[in-house]
Amino acid sequence: MPEQAVLLRSAVVRSRWAPAGALGLALAVVPALPAAASAEETAAPSVRCQVTDPRLTELSGLVDVGDRMLAIPDGGDQVTVAALDGACRVTDVTAVPLDPYDPEDLGVGADGTVWLADTGDNNATRATVALIALRPGGTTSLYRLTYPDGPHDAEALLVAPDGTPYVVTKEVLGASHVYRPAAPLLDGGTVALADVGTVTFTLTGTPGGPVGRAGQLLVTGGAVARDGSRIALRTYTDAYVWPLAGSDVPAALAGDPVRVALPPSPQGEAVSFTADGTALLVAGEGLPGDVTLVPIPAATAAPEPSAAADPSLSALLEDDGSGPSPVTAGIVAAAVATVLVWIAGRIRRRGAASPPPAA
Repeated sequence: MPEQAVLLRSAVVRSRWAPAGALGLALAVVPALPAAASAEETAAPSVRCQVTDPRLTELSGLVDVGDRMLAIPDGGDQVTVAALDGACRVTDVTAVPLDPYDPEDLGVGADGTVWLADTGDNNATRATVALIALRPGGTTSLYRLTYPDGPHDAEALLVAPDGTPYVVTKEVLGASHVYRPAAPLLDGGTVALADVGTVTFTLTGTPGGPVGRAGQLLVTGGAVARDGSRIALRTYTDAYVWPLAGSDVPAALAGDPVRVALPPSPQGEAVSFTADGTALLVAGEGLPGDVTLVPIPAATAAPEPSAAADPSLSALLEDDGSGPSPVTAGIVAAAVATVLVWIAGRIRRRGAASPPPAA
């Protein structure tokens, strides 16, 4: 189905290059906190606070660092990091003095470095993607990266306890690739990425997201617990949590995760562990936008492998005589929804780009 594949890669490229000035976000080193033990019964999700600031209309990345939360918006002509208080009010903003393309996620290293993943590529046309490091001393570094197998769209960043960044791609058929730099990062230069694993997601039946069933397969964010004990990935509808030993992220992702069904949201893209590691925080695009506290259950089995785990597109689209398969329906829904999002994005950006009327 090549036409569907083309539609699924279609989206507006949000790229108006412009330098930005830093506004002084304090990037203090955040000490690790021990994770608390899981409760016998898992509490229901609850809204911690609600984002209303128009600068975060397209909130895409979130990290809880204890005394505040850090958040970034998706796209735009500059990359900014907002500090939020416990009521989701913006208390500080740093405009990063580097040209962004499509920032999608962020993470905080053990040394307090804030990492931004400028890895969005809806049209799969970028020759390079980038990581931006904001260090506690106030310096900023730009690291460009190339995939070994051509462009990918990616919205999830995992910063291992040893500081190694991992990028997880967003794949409509559920088989997300995991990449890490194949060589030491080079400030202002470009290094290759190495494909170090695959994480396969299957249909769960959890509602939510902008693209129907396909949203259950699309990875939109990642997180690492502050004590380094766990990692998480989320789709539009579910979160998955794995135990982490040391900094071996690929080995962790090869294990069985705990799956957490997330409350329905129009476009959920951000996930973070709480500062104490007892729960997840999730958020997404749209205003007002809830930042929701989601407890992590002690054990919830991931969905059983299904046809979605088969990498063969023809196998995924087989009809057993009872009508379209759930995967087929998901792919078609994703194609239609992606086109609608693309059209809406073009209209919005054309309006934003129009010159003001003459005085």
